[in-house]
Amino acid sequence: MTDGPAPGPAATLGPAPEREVTAEQLSLGRRLRQPRTIVSIAVPLVIILVFVALNRQQLERVPGLILGANPFLVLAAFAIYYLGFPLRGYRWALLLRGTGFYCPTKDATEIIFLSWLVNCVVPAKLGDVYRAYLLKINSRASLSRTFGTVFIERVLDLFAIVLLGLAAGFWSFRGRLPTDVQVVVAIGIGVMVLLAVGLLFLRSFGSRFLAALPLPRKETILELYERFEQGVFGAIGWRALPRLLLMTALIWASESLRLWLVVQALGFPDVSLGLSGAVFVALIGSLLTAVPLSPAGLGIVEAGIVGVLTLVYGVPLAEATAIALLDRVISVFSIIVFGSIAYVLSPKPRGEGWIPEAPEVVRVPA
Repeated sequence: MTDGPAPGPAATLGPAPEREVTAEQLSLGRRLRQPRTIVSIAVPLVIILVFVALNRQQLERVPGLILGANPFLVLAAFAIYYLGFPLRGYRWALLLRGTGFYCPTKDATEIIFLSWLVNCVVPAKLGDVYRAYLLKINSRASLSRTFGTVFIERVLDLFAIVLLGLAAGFWSFRGRLPTDVQVVVAIGIGVMVLLAVGLLFLRSFGSRFLAALPLPRKETILELYERFEQGVFGAIGWRALPRLLLMTALIWASESLRLWLVVQALGFPDVSLGLSGAVFVALIGSLLTAVPLSPAGLGIVEAGIVGVLTLVYGVPLAEATAIALLDRVISVFSIIVFGSIAYVLSPKPRGEGWIPEAPEVVRVPA
């Protein structure tokens, strides 16, 4: 890539193969009006309403339980949760730097926050696509290479969730995992192994496998794949790996501490979850957000958290529901509120928040 004055949005579209993702395709308003999005929101809401109707007597206490929460501990849960965003921004900036593209932590954090808004209101994890798109229209970054950094970031997260969740589960249950928990852990380990095998396959045979397929526009596809592979494997270097692992651990520690603070804020005398239990439940909830059937795992995550709390830890249904709802107010509803404000105020959705190049950084050609 060449240095020079910062071009406008039209000049940042890059090579022809990467011009296919357009602003209209990723328009938030357009996505919200699509039948698929409406259904993905409506169906979980109907299921939640049916669940509430069937358990109305037990759940009547939930609003009062939430309103009785300690406001200072709730604010602490908010603070620890939002501390995770600059950590995520710094980690992504490190990954991008590994591919030869410099992005300040501030800009990376802002883009991630906006992408989380998209993940909270539309299904299919479109926020990950939107994140790469925002970086593309505000810089000279390669779209497909950026997809690679987002992909490897998700792999790091999944590995952290499984490993930390497994450690927390063994600590919480003193090594005697209940059968239901063993099933969840086995699924998580299986997915982790599959990902590891998939990464090894991509590294060793990805290009050759694609080259052997009878694909239309094969040269274009191979060019895009090469950039994606550079993003996946170029993002993690030995020098940056310790910092990436530390940031990933701190990020998921903040997710776990948020739920622990929520439990402490509600102050239920009969709930003795402990820090290890809170870590385990929080990581199970985070794992369920990866299911791309509804925005932010709506309905799926709440059911998973309530199910683990009631079936595994013996928490009464009303208390478990209050924990799940207050936690989701912090982790999803607040993102919709503050993220919408950021979406209106930020110049990046319009391609006007140009990220300048750092002359001292060696760039990888597009």
